[in-house]
Amino acid sequence: MPTHALLSGYWSQTEIATNGLILLNLLGALLLGLLVGYERAYHGRAAGMRTYGLVCMASAALTIVAGYPEFWYGGHGATFAAVDPTRVIQGVVTGIGFLGAGVIMREGFNISGLTTAASIWTSSVIGILVGVGFYLSAIGLAFFSSMIMIYLNRIEAYLPSRHAIAITLRFKPGFHPREETLHRLALERGYQIAGGTFAIGSTNGSQEWRFVALALSKHSGASLSAMAQELSVFEGVDSYQLSHARN
Repeated sequence: MPTHALLSGYWSQTEIATNGLILLNLLGALLLGLLVGYERAYHGRAAGMRTYGLVCMASAALTIVAGYPEFWYGGHGATFAAVDPTRVIQGVVTGIGFLGAGVIMREGFNISGLTTAASIWTSSVIGILVGVGFYLSAIGLAFFSSMIMIYLNRIEAYLPSRHAIAITLRFKPGFHPREETLHRLALERGYQIAGGTFAIGSTNGSQEWRFVALALSKHSGASLSAMAQELSVFEGVDSYQLSHARN
């Protein structure tokens, strides 16, 4: 078969129409993923809008591509596919998943690298789309992913949000803090202690309490420096550690 005939198959009218349908599905999955991610980010969870948007969109790309095998390789799948391409796709996605897990770091309540891991996995899906000949869909997925990484932070700045702070308090030997007191002090400073985040330990008679404080609103909550200044003279506190609890 002539080379130009093979190449034209990748940009035929039916191929472009199929890619257009795939792009619409990717856009819908992206919007729904961003919606779920916004809910998680608003409640102070590590994975936010970018992570959920990328994963949801890339998952939709793999799922819908599997439904159009007759359009793979420009409609010449029977000619090029000596093996089942879905097995190759499965192996690639699994391997990239392990690679993405390697960039995720956790220290206490702080988790970093989730968005990077999601972008690596999405990049593998872009490569898969190119490999099976869905060039327009690959270009669209790359464009949507880039826009998320570049501009989503600016969009999030206009949305209602709440920042979270990971707090570790080490108390002096013999001092026994009360949980209700910590809740009250947090509310007085514009925070609420997130449910299910308490972790309590004890070493040599000194208790260590770890938890996440979630701001009541976008503009409430004392700054880290102000909280550090208060904790440095707080009765019973021997040492402390404060950090933003986001990826």
